[in-house]
Order: sequence, then C-alpha cells, then structure tokens
Amino acid sequence: MTIPVHCTRGAQEREWRFSCFFRLFAFLAAAVAIGLAALDSPAAAGSLTGERAVYQLRWSFIPAGEVVLEVLADDAIAGRPVSHFRLLARSLPHLDLFYRVRDRIESWFDGEKSLGYEKDQQEGRHRRQVRLAFDWRAVAVTYRNFGKAHGPVPLQPGTVDPLSAYYFLRSCELAPGMVIQRPVTDGKRVVVGRARVVRRESVATPAGRFDTVLVEPDIKEVRGVFEKTTGATMRLWLTDDDRRLLVRAASRVVVGSFVAELVSYRPPIGQAAAVDGS
Repeated sequence: MTIPVHCTRGAQEREWRFSCFFRLFAFLAAAVAIGLAALDSPAAAGSLTGERAVYQLRWSFIPAGEVVLEVLADDAIAGRPVSHFRLLARSLPHLDLFYRVRDRIESWFDGEKSLGYEKDQQEGRHRRQVRLAFDWRAVAVTYRNFGKAHGPVPLQPGTVDPLSAYYFLRSCELAPGMVIQRPVTDGKRVVVGRARVVRRESVATPAGRFDTVLVEPDIKEVRGVFEKTTGATMRLWLTDDDRRLLVRAASRVVVGSFVAELVSYRPPIGQAAAVDGS
C-alpha cells in the first residue's frame, strides 16, 4: 500500500505539534529559571516537602495532558542535605494513540545551586535518558544521554537546572517592576536568564480563584519551539503570597496556543490544606 506524501507530511506535522506541546511544560521550568534573583540566604525549599500540584495541559481548547510537580522527601548528596523535586508529564488516553508521552524529570538542589538532574523522555518514537553530573570543585557540569557524554561545560556560581529553578523562584520576593536574573543550565550550555514581574492579577483556574503576580520571562535564550517562533510569548501566574505557587502558564508559539492550569493541590506536610485564593 502506498501512502500519499501529503498524508505522511500531515502525520509528521501532528507528531511535531504534540512533541512541542508536551515539551512546553518542561520549558516552563526553564523559562521560570529566566526569572531568578540572587538571595542573601538559601531558599527554604525543605519546608515544601510533601507538596504536590497537578496541572491540566490544553492545546487551544483541547485537553491533552497532565503534569504533576511534587516535592519528595529530603535527600543527601555527599553528606549534604538537599531538596528533591520531581515533574511527571503524560498524555491523556485519547492522545496516546497518536503521540504517547511519559516524561519524568527529577532534580536535587541545596538551596544555592543544583547538585543533580535526571530527565527520562518517552515522546512518541523519541527517547532520551539525560543525566547531568555537577562537579562544583571543578565548577563544571557534564551532560550524558544514554551514557554518551557532552562537555564538561563551565558553570557560573549559583547555577541551577531548569526544574530547581522553579522552586528557587518561589523563594524570591516578587513585586511589579522587578527585573530579575539567574544562571541556568541544561547541561550543554549555561545562560543568564531574565524576567520581568509585570503586575498583579486575579486569575480563575479549575482549582479556584487566586490573587497572582504575572511574570514574563525573556525566552530568547530558550531553545526548541520558542526559537522557531517570531514573537513567541510565555506568561506565568504565581500566587501573590508566601507560597508563590504556579497556578497558570500560557504560551503562544508557531504550533498554537498552550495553557497549563492548576486543577488540584496538596500542601506541604504540616500545612493547611486550603489552596483556593478566593
């Protein structure tokens, strides 16, 4: 049976769009990293142990996937206590037939800098098993994908990985008019990312209404679908309180508009269960 060329191209385009879509939430963490400021003391991320936030991903108006962000029990690396973060992303059953996604990202952070990062990607036919080895004595990081090394790449003081960056941001005071920055690495390069805190807004999500601060990262250093789009945008809404919890994220790129919204939340151990800002 001969498959028409235009059908093959259509399938490839759909696969590319689904791939871009599910990578966008991972890019959110990288974009968040572009909004980091230096702190006078380590972030109190350990107090978030047990927190779990679930987000629904939409492509235009179509529900397409789910992302879970959670803070696991504190760990130790080389005898030093570290916070342990995890991101899980999966496509919904009706999309698994076209483009099945099962992603896992984990990172280890000591409140000042990243000490470990893992990313396992299963997106359609694509597989990645990324490990970042941070060597702070040599001030360098080595990227490995299925064991194949790239680097080492020199680090800057206080460099964070994309996932730890989100939790680091949450330890920063955010006020309209601020422009903040922090070095971030994906293991292949280190960039100094920047973001602007735009204004305060009230935002409604499936989990409730929240008073938020709107943050717009400068995404010119973020690769992938963002660099392929002229005028690409990214907006992040974080609660305007001490939690600074991400409740909504939106992006417009060449393949369409994407939204991630908070649908459920479990607070850190020992904290009250209420999350609704209304």
